[in-house]
Amino acid sequence: MADYTKDDERLIAERFDDLIAACEEKGVFRYDDDRALVSRAFEVALEAHKGVRRRSGEPYITHPIAVARICVVEIGLGTKSVVASLLHDVVEDADISVEDVSRMFTPKIASMVDGLTKISGVFNADTSEQAESFRKMLLTLLDDVRVILIKIADRLHNMRTLGAMPREKQVKITSETIYLFAPLAYRLGLHAIKSELEDLSLKYRFPDEYNTIEAKLEETKQRHAALIERFDEPIIARLKENGVDFEISGRVKSVYSVWRKMQTKQLPFEDIFDLFAVRIIFRPSPVISERTQCWYIYELVTDIYPSRPDRLRDWITYPKANGYEALHTTVMGPEGLWVEVQIRSERMNEVAEQGVAAHWKHNYLTEDEELTTDEKFDNWLGRIREALSSPTESAVDFLDNFQRSLYIGEIVVFTPKGESRHLQKGATVLDFAFDIHSKLGLKAIGAKINHKMESIYTQLKSGDQIEVLTSKSAAPTVEWLDHVATSKAKNYIKNYLRRNRQESIEHGRELFEARMAELGITPSARVFRKLLPAYGSSTKDEFYRNLGAGVITLDGLQDILRQNSASKYLKFWTLFQGNKSERDNGMVVGRRDWEEDDGQEGKSGGGQRFEIAECCIPIPGDDVTGYRDPVSGKIIVHKTSCSELTRLASSHGENIVTGIRWSSHKAMSYLSIVSLQGIDRVGILLDLVGVITGELNINIRELKIQSHDGIFEGEISLYVTSTDDLNAVIAKIKKIKGVDKAQRINS
Repeated sequence: MADYTKDDERLIAERFDDLIAACEEKGVFRYDDDRALVSRAFEVALEAHKGVRRRSGEPYITHPIAVARICVVEIGLGTKSVVASLLHDVVEDADISVEDVSRMFTPKIASMVDGLTKISGVFNADTSEQAESFRKMLLTLLDDVRVILIKIADRLHNMRTLGAMPREKQVKITSETIYLFAPLAYRLGLHAIKSELEDLSLKYRFPDEYNTIEAKLEETKQRHAALIERFDEPIIARLKENGVDFEISGRVKSVYSVWRKMQTKQLPFEDIFDLFAVRIIFRPSPVISERTQCWYIYELVTDIYPSRPDRLRDWITYPKANGYEALHTTVMGPEGLWVEVQIRSERMNEVAEQGVAAHWKHNYLTEDEELTTDEKFDNWLGRIREALSSPTESAVDFLDNFQRSLYIGEIVVFTPKGESRHLQKGATVLDFAFDIHSKLGLKAIGAKINHKMESIYTQLKSGDQIEVLTSKSAAPTVEWLDHVATSKAKNYIKNYLRRNRQESIEHGRELFEARMAELGITPSARVFRKLLPAYGSSTKDEFYRNLGAGVITLDGLQDILRQNSASKYLKFWTLFQGNKSERDNGMVVGRRDWEEDDGQEGKSGGGQRFEIAECCIPIPGDDVTGYRDPVSGKIIVHKTSCSELTRLASSHGENIVTGIRWSSHKAMSYLSIVSLQGIDRVGILLDLVGVITGELNINIRELKIQSHDGIFEGEISLYVTSTDDLNAVIAKIKKIKGVDKAQRINS
């Protein structure tokens, strides 16, 4: 490749000078040779990437410089992290080994560069190997958190320059980002970076929606600024009167958070009212604790504006697992708008902005010392370490469970002796029992929650005090897996069931072979063709397991063997399964329902085979993207906004198929589900059916309505031909007297 031009050299020098200035401003250079160390790393990286350019056309060296600057300015890391950032691609891209890095710099820097090199291969994997690689990558988090922080900085810069990448790469990279990197940034306390990663993912994944919301936020910017100013005035006056040293600022919600609320609540932009929040950052008094000052400021604010009790969030008594501390409240502001107020000290704010990296400063450590985090973060790392060492959980399952654990909120519950335990939101008595000890979980039969008897399936809430009740005869069942939220509990249950399953299979095989020996019959394929459908089993192992567990008995065995109709049972079962699949999909697989942009229609047989995704059930009019199943070769068609598609694209980006569109001439019916809520009254069910089937001639597959305390809720499964068709149905339903909400689900 051609060498750099004079303009390139000038650009490189400017970017590096900017990095050095940032290091000096943030106090990164603590020792005499720190600056020389960074300069030497820059020279090594410059030589390693000589002449190489990014897709944008800029010299490649500008990328590691930008990553290093993010580490300094936006995360708050030190000299070793800057050096590792500058060198993070040299081992992979140049003839430089980890041993060379160790010799030129230090073993610790070499270890960080080695970790970053291994991580870079994770997201280039073509199959589920990526999930296994991600598991290995997280081991570096346990060894040195800085490696993951640098990788997040690397991803942030790549996202900021994503416009130069082709569409297929954008889909894969944004899926990885929204699925793993944004949640990981959140869990590590990097809230500003998390928000930017989310916004950039939305910008490149759904550019039209992003641009529309951004434009509307810009249109309302002056009005919101005026509202914030009016809201702030009495608070500023009250805080000054009471001698509080503070700064106050207002912020509008990010584009992604507005879009997310529009999606989840099925609301237009105009109906999103909590668009801004106010943050009060105070300088603590030397004679009063930070916690006391937070509550004092809270009282001053709520004396002015009435608070909403259910929206008080106390993260100073019980900080989040990532170390986040603050007091959040929502109050009624001007013009009847709810406004969130966040109250933090300067230290709390720094931890909120820089996350786990801020602990180096506040624990008075240098980067040479081990990073000591607070107990909550250590507990989270401990749970990750436990999950990583689990021999029973597949890498893909681990990846999904890990991703879910990043964003899920936390609750704080108590043992009978008053010991606090942090669990993820949605945890049940079983999760609590397994969190205490595996033996307690395996023998749990119930609990006393706040001294009241409850089921082991009861979901816990913050403040609950739980006493687990046990029995020697208790044992986990498959049903338990549906009632636990934590990977720790799931792994213990799966381990037990797996061991128990094998024991049941062996016991069942012994019982069956003994019975067959009594009858003088040799087990054969013909025998099992009769037995399996008769006993409701699809495999021999399932039959043995059910027999060994006592679910079935061999009563009537001789009568079954005498029959000559096993094929009839099997044929009926197969046909039923096939019909169910067709009915649930709302179409027959293989019909010509999609086209690709080249005009070639999807076909059964020699052409491309398409199938509707059951997770999101797209219908004509939805923006769709395909996922090519690596086993069957079918293209599973998802809504582009489908969370399952995002998960698949993050792990198997090479199987994503873009450019799929609906055929314009089809007139098929597709299954869609509408949720309803409203005021119950006599005749509302008849009105619903009358509008849907009578006026609109729409076929209803299923109608489920429940009424309680004068309110009804329910779902209607119906067949429509397009989103226009569905929107017309919803519009009609909303006009029925008593209906308050009607919206599409499974999206």
